[in-house]
Amino acid sequence: MKLHFLSPKKIIYNGEVESVTIPGSKGSFTVLDKHAPLLTTLQKGTVVYCVKEKDTHKVSIAGGFAEVKDNIVTICIEKEI
Repeated sequence: MKLHFLSPKKIIYNGEVESVTIPGSKGSFTVLDKHAPLLTTLQKGTVVYCVKEKDTHKVSIAGGFAEVKDNIVTICIEKEI
């Protein structure tokens, strides 16, 4: 699946991933390949995305929103913390 991960200042990541764990406003959840569509606000926490099996990246965020649609995850954050 494709991840577009953006802040107002830069593109944090844009490419293929195996999974993304997102701090949703109702709790953290993990998005895998062919996840059902959704739109959610984000709370302060950590976004974790796995590019390959052992290539995992973590980014602490202050909030934002995420959309999952057509095997594309788009995350727009207010700022990194």
